[in-house]
Amino acid sequence: MNLKGMALGIGSLPLKDAREAVDLVLRYLPQAPFWPQLPKRDTREGMLAQFNEGLPGIKFNGPDLKFDPQDKEKELEIFYERFIAGDLQYFKISRQFAEGLYEFKERLGKGAAAGAEFIKCQVTGPFTFCAGINDSLDRPIIHDEIVMQAVSKGLAMKALWQLEFFKDFGKKMIVFFDEPYLAGVGSAYNPLDRSAVIGLYEELAAVMKERGCLVGIHCCGNTDWSMLTGTPGIDIINFDAFNFLERFVLYADDLNAFLGRGGIICWGIVPTQEFNSSQSAEMLADKINSGLDALEKKGVDRRLLLEGLLISPACGLGTLDALKAEGILGLLDQTSQFIRKNF
Repeated sequence: MNLKGMALGIGSLPLKDAREAVDLVLRYLPQAPFWPQLPKRDTREGMLAQFNEGLPGIKFNGPDLKFDPQDKEKELEIFYERFIAGDLQYFKISRQFAEGLYEFKERLGKGAAAGAEFIKCQVTGPFTFCAGINDSLDRPIIHDEIVMQAVSKGLAMKALWQLEFFKDFGKKMIVFFDEPYLAGVGSAYNPLDRSAVIGLYEELAAVMKERGCLVGIHCCGNTDWSMLTGTPGIDIINFDAFNFLERFVLYADDLNAFLGRGGIICWGIVPTQEFNSSQSAEMLADKINSGLDALEKKGVDRRLLLEGLLISPACGLGTLDALKAEGILGLLDQTSQFIRKNF
């Protein structure tokens, strides 16, 4: 599988109209389109709210989510009944929480993206999800091992539901777990350690791999990348190559092993907050090339790097204005074409 330069999106777009959002995706990411998350359309499409349905104890109230422990045992009992039964429909993402998801499927059903190689889906990762929701004592539920375990399983079911949702199109599937919270691993303010991350994602990836999809993790900050390169079942690591390239290449030995077992690196090379009209495809491709040179000097196989080279924006675009978001996707497409022609 030679991916050299193929473009992926992260997930969120700043549009309110789902049709316009899908138009952008199909225009600029024809080989691997994704369903767009639209947080400006409705608070229910926020990074956490969008995936809360069916999760035990999670209550959505306007823009906020809270964990309500009042019926914790009963809700956990119902949750595990549905989980053990493999009831994917129980864990579905409803249209009012993801208009772009349903619009995207409808467009695919009309023949849009018939030539695509992949369909990309996404779900908020369990660490980020649980770190962003507090209980009645204002303590993040990431500290509640029982709830954390249930939420992780529930999010995995939502990812599986998406695979089922798109299976009739016969495309290879990519599922990303979006985990910005992993940027804090190892700090005094973050309770996670390597073993917790590796253990949970090894379990999640094993479930996903049973359905034959590629499993990716997106983290838009710097982290201990050896956690992810060493986790069995993770196929794609997506990092902010515009801001953190110099730190990422420090993990050359780990990346070499990751690539050797078929791993793929998705370079988040198009800046989001820092995007401006002076940036060009050639400039961004040169930055990637400098990273390839640095890794090759450290013993990483350049051929494997190129064969498994995806590119993306550095982060999601949901907080930006619409014109800036389209400019970023346009530059992403131009950079993809430049790499495929010149690398």
